[in-house]
Parts: sequence; C-alpha cells; structure tokens
Amino acid sequence: MAVIVINFKTYAQATGANAERLARICEKVARKRQADIRLAVQAADIYRVARAVSLPVYAEHVDAIDPGRNTGFILPKDVKAEGAVGTLLNHSEHRLPADVLVTSAKECQEADLKIIICAATPDEGASMAALKPEFVAVEPPELIAGKVSVSEAEPEVISEAVRRIEAPILVGAGIHTAKDVEIALRLGAKGVLLASGITKAQDPEKALEALLGF
Repeated sequence: MAVIVINFKTYAQATGANAERLARICEKVARKRQADIRLAVQAADIYRVARAVSLPVYAEHVDAIDPGRNTGFILPKDVKAEGAVGTLLNHSEHRLPADVLVTSAKECQEADLKIIICAATPDEGASMAALKPEFVAVEPPELIAGKVSVSEAEPEVISEAVRRIEAPILVGAGIHTAKDVEIALRLGAKGVLLASGITKAQDPEKALEALLGF
C-alpha cells in the first residue's frame, strides 16, 4: 500500500476551517479506498485537524528547542500534545543547517514524534538516514509545485534514492497523477509527498481518487 502524505502548507484552501474541510475529504477517500493517507498541517491547525479526523497528522515543521524562552518557535512536545504523530523536517521551503537538523531530530525522538526528513537529492538523503527517520522524502526543488513530476522528468532520481538511502523513501515534486505514483512505487519508493495537486485542486476529492487509481 502506498503512503500518501499531503502537505497542506499555508494555502488558503488548506488552512483554518478549510484545513478541517480538506482533512475530512481526505479521510472519506482513505476509508473508501483503504488508503494510507497522512496529513501535514501548519502548527495552528494541528489541534483542529487531529480532532476532526482519524488520519495521522504531522506538523509541517518543529524547532530544535526545549520548553523555555523561545517566543515564536514551535515546540516538539507541544505538537505531540496537540495530536500530531510526527513532523516534516528540512522541507525545501524551510531548510535547516545540518547541526540544527541533528538537534531537531533528537528533540523529536524525545517527544515521541516520527520524522519525515526532506532532501533535495539522493546524496543529501543518504547522509540523513543516520538520523533514523520514518521516511526520507526526496524532492528535486526545481520540480516542486510544477506540472511535471519527478516520476516523469527524473525517474533516475527515485532509483538512485532507493539504492543509496538506508531508510524508506517517499518522493515528491510535481506528483499529481496515478501514473506518477505507480512509477514511484515500481522504482522502489514507499509512497509520495505532495501538496498543490490536492490542496489547490478544484475538486480535491476527485483529484485524490484519481491519484489513487494506480
């Protein structure tokens, strides 16, 4: 079964009340298709979404901090308490220095949060496997939010990631069709990480159904 992680980002269609609405659509499709769908939402929406649906909820980011004087930062332990089971780290839109990533991973493990670490290349992803993430998500930055997927444009990136990274692999960047998912799985990935293909779809339910049609 493919793992489908949908990153809500801060799109207007996927924040606040719309985050809950979209989450309920995702849950409806997950139940209908017996699919493994997981949701990454911004910190402000974790409590709302985690209580609205039974799907696993991830934070889009947490900071490498302990409780204390950290105004404006996101505390891993609080994310867990709000209902998240895990977090993304090092997304291309929120890159972390190597030392901060190591500390963040440690803080997440202490908070009992699963980690999906994002990497721009298989080489970068290989160096992150030692942090023992649940998944490494490989996303070529130049393809993110585009109309051409990594499965279509750079399938060799998926093959190399599977070969080199000693952790389960997700792939992302431009993923929006069942064929994209099917190619990723055939090349050895465990699933996909996507955003706008669902969050910005005119009919998210139809788009997600189509994505699972592989």
